[in-house]
Amino acid sequence: MNITEKILAKAAGKKEVQPGEIIEVDIDLAMTHDGTSPPTIKTFKKIAEKTGQKRVWNPKKIVIVYDHNIPPNSIGAAEFQKVTREFAKEQGITNIFKHGEGICHQVLPEKGFIKPGNIIIGADSHTCTYGAFGAFATGMGATDMAMIFSTGKTWLRVPESMKIEVEGGFQEHVTAKDLILHIIGELGVEGATYKSVEFTGETIKRLEVPERMTICNMTVEMGAKNGIIEPNKATIEYLKERLPQEKFKIYTSDPDYDYHEEFYFNIDDLEPQIACPNSVDNVKDVRNVLGTHIDEAFIGSCTNGRFEDLRMAAEILKDEKIHDDVRMIIVPASSETYLKALKKGLIKVFIDAGAIVCNPGCGPCLGAHMGVLSSGEVCISTSNRNFQGRMGDPKSKVYLANPIIVAQSAIKGEISIPE
Repeated sequence: MNITEKILAKAAGKKEVQPGEIIEVDIDLAMTHDGTSPPTIKTFKKIAEKTGQKRVWNPKKIVIVYDHNIPPNSIGAAEFQKVTREFAKEQGITNIFKHGEGICHQVLPEKGFIKPGNIIIGADSHTCTYGAFGAFATGMGATDMAMIFSTGKTWLRVPESMKIEVEGGFQEHVTAKDLILHIIGELGVEGATYKSVEFTGETIKRLEVPERMTICNMTVEMGAKNGIIEPNKATIEYLKERLPQEKFKIYTSDPDYDYHEEFYFNIDDLEPQIACPNSVDNVKDVRNVLGTHIDEAFIGSCTNGRFEDLRMAAEILKDEKIHDDVRMIIVPASSETYLKALKKGLIKVFIDAGAIVCNPGCGPCLGAHMGVLSSGEVCISTSNRNFQGRMGDPKSKVYLANPIIVAQSAIKGEISIPE
C-alpha cells in the first residue's frame, strides 16, 4: 500500500484497503471555522432531533477557528461567530480560537493538533495542507461535518494514487509556490480529481515545513482528494517542538507500490511562475506578463502567509517604497507569525515601505474582508485562487505568484522580477 492507503486502513480497522473501495473511518480531528461552523451546527441540530444524539462525539477532537472574517466585518459575520461561540460553550468545546490567533491551517499545526498518520477532516477545502505532516487530511461540506460531529466517523472512497517526483534545485527568486503552480499548470485543474497526490523525490525530501505546507495546500487546486508528503527530519523536529511528549508513527509507501499515475519534474531550469486570470492552471513564466499594471498586492493566506514568506517580501521591500498606484496589504498567517515578524523587524520594514499590515486571518483572499477589489482592478497575490470575482468585483483580475514577485511588483506598480 501507499502512505495514504496505510493511514486509511488503520482508521478503518482493516489490514489493507484498495482504490475505489468504500470504507468508514474513525476521525482523529475535525475542524470548522467561522464561515462553516454555523451551517454545520444547524445540520448537527437536525440530526440530533432525529437521533436523540445531542452531544458531539468528542469535544476534545473538535477545533474551531475564527479566521475568515475576524474581527467581524458585517452583522452577518458577527451573528455567525455568536452562534458558533454559544455552541462551543454548550458542547464543552474548548479548542476554539476566536481572538485573531490566525488562519486555521496555520494555527492547527502551530498549536500541536496535527500528527502524522491521523485522519483530519476540515470544513474547508484547503484542509489538505496538513498532508505536509504525513497525515490524511481533506475538506468536506457542512452536512458531512455535522455527521462527524455526531458520530466521529465518516465514509470515504479510497482514492486512486498519483506520484509526483521532483528533482533539481531552485534558481534565484524561485520557491515552492512556483513549483506547485508549475505542476498545476502542467496537469490542469482537473488533473488529479479525487486522487491521492504523493510528492516525493530529492527536491521534496529537502524541503522545510513551510514549503511542504505550500505544496500540499494547493493540491486541491488540481482536484486532489488529498496531498501528502512523508515527514523528513525537519518535519519531525517541528512536531516534537510542539508535541514533546508524543510518539509518532510515520507511515511510508511500500517501495514496490504500483501508482495509478506517475509524473516527473526537474526544476533546475524552472523560472518564477504566475497563474493568470481566471484559472489556477493558466500558468506562465512571469517574464511573459512583465509590465502588467497592478492596483493591489497581497501577501498572506494559508498558502504564503508564514514567517518565511514575510521574510522574503521584507528582503525586497527594505529601504524601498510601494508605488503610488498600488495598495499593498500584508496579513500574517497567525499571531505567532506576526509576533516573530515584529521581533525580527519585518513589520517596520513593511510599514516604512507604505504597506498596510492587518491582523492575522484570511484577509483579502476570499473577497469578503479587507482589500476587496473594484471593477477593473488588478491584484497580484500570494494566495491560492484567482477565480473570477474571487477577491471582489467579477470584472477584477487576480494573478498568483510567490512573495518575492508580489513584493517587487508592489514597488514597480506592475508585474516585475527583481533585477
